[in-house]
Amino acid sequence: MRVVIQRVKRAKVTVTDDPSGEPVVTGEIGAGLCVLIGITHTDGPAQIEKISRKIAQLKLLRSPQGSDDPSERVGVEEVNAPVLIVSQFTLYADVRKGKKPGWSHAAPAEVAEPIFHELVQAVRDRGIQVETGRFGAMMDVEIVNDGPFTIIAEA
Repeated sequence: MRVVIQRVKRAKVTVTDDPSGEPVVTGEIGAGLCVLIGITHTDGPAQIEKISRKIAQLKLLRSPQGSDDPSERVGVEEVNAPVLIVSQFTLYADVRKGKKPGWSHAAPAEVAEPIFHELVQAVRDRGIQVETGRFGAMMDVEIVNDGPFTIIAEA
């Protein structure tokens, strides 16, 4: 599992290919974390546990007083901050050869979708407010990165 974790002032995801024909906002948060998730073939319960713990506990957010001093940063669990989680298979693009990305390292939808939903539930089970995009949909993701502060992690 590969994740890009961004500290955000706000973030929103809009599904642009909704069956209604109209764009639909499926998730929106204020200050918190926006997490882009890529899932590979070997991901399972161990990766879900590790990444859900990282999302909840990494000390990435400003202190309640607004300080960005590394010694004062807090985790999502500590301040009950929201998280927006968006599936993004393109995190497993292979661009080592040629001009076109390869997707062989990304798990197919029938494998990745249940893992994505299990990860979302694992974060919610920690008492964290989680908003999401829609798995497999075309989405506009609006992110106002705070810092900018972006972490890449793998499990």
